Amino acid sequence: MQLNLHGFVLLPETLKLNAVDKFKAESNFPIMITAQNLVKRYGNITAVNDISFELHKGETFGLLGPNGAGKTTTINMMVGVLKPDSGAITLNGSADPTQPEVRRQLGNAPQSLALYEELTAEENLKFFGKMYDLAGKKLSERVQWALEFAGLIDRRKSRVSAYSGGMKRRLNLACALVHDPPVLLLDEPTVGVDPQSRNAIFDSIEKLIQEGRTIVYTTHYMEEAQRLCDRVAIMDHGKILALDTVDKLIESHGGLSVIEGVLSAPPKESANLPGVIKGTYFRQETNRPLEAVAKLAASGCEFVTLNIHKADLEMVFLNLTGRSLRD
Repeated sequence: MQLNLHGFVLLPETLKLNAVDKFKAESNFPIMITAQNLVKRYGNITAVNDISFELHKGETFGLLGPNGAGKTTTINMMVGVLKPDSGAITLNGSADPTQPEVRRQLGNAPQSLALYEELTAEENLKFFGKMYDLAGKKLSERVQWALEFAGLIDRRKSRVSAYSGGMKRRLNLACALVHDPPVLLLDEPTVGVDPQSRNAIFDSIEKLIQEGRTIVYTTHYMEEAQRLCDRVAIMDHGKILALDTVDKLIESHGGLSVIEGVLSAPPKESANLPGVIKGTYFRQETNRPLEAVAKLAASGCEFVTLNIHKADLEMVFLNLTGRSLRD
């Protein structure tokens, strides 16, 4: 039977904190992970190109980027599966994540499911728990906790091959947590699941955030990062293009908000109104959309429909990485 990589287990050995409040007192949150000048090459391709960042204890850190941006390579260096060509990873003061005592502090839920489909959920959890030297009563307690966490108590004896995609994703996350690590690396944890399972995974991650775990979160879903992450790094072509809290990224790179609507009648003095007017169609870009709408109403404009498209993390992402397709 071929061993699955559940991030490094092959060795024998609101609900989220408000980002502004957290980083006002940043000095009270010790550094949990440091990545310093990481470089990784595959032949002539530089997958990760001299990136550096720090993660604070209890922080949820988003790592976003198009396909091929270097996100998964970065995660694999953090867990010790790949060795950087240069640079270093330090976890909680300990260097070299290839060492078993360092790896035990990490839990990895990879995008490619690391599960044995011919085993049951309970058997998978016991296997991964034993890989981290859990045994006896402690192993039984952690397996029970993981099954409850994943909502799989009633299906604990079912083979994973009979599970839905959402159940497998929840078990994948539970296997990363069975040894109770303080740091969790989640690579696209909701990809390919139904809305109910996706929401259940959100709820589970938010519980982990409340517990104060340090989480690295990669995703293609901008609303997930905006909902869960304290800070976000946006990568492309192996480099970090921007790193900050979500609010500050939107302020710096999101562009202007757009007011768009249909007027009840063409305005008599359209030249005095801001924005673009074509017949009854109106469009205005502004960094103060609510104030702009109030001024339009005060000027006598009556709207049949009105939409405000506020800058968000998706706009930041597109503005920084471009809008062309990536295959």
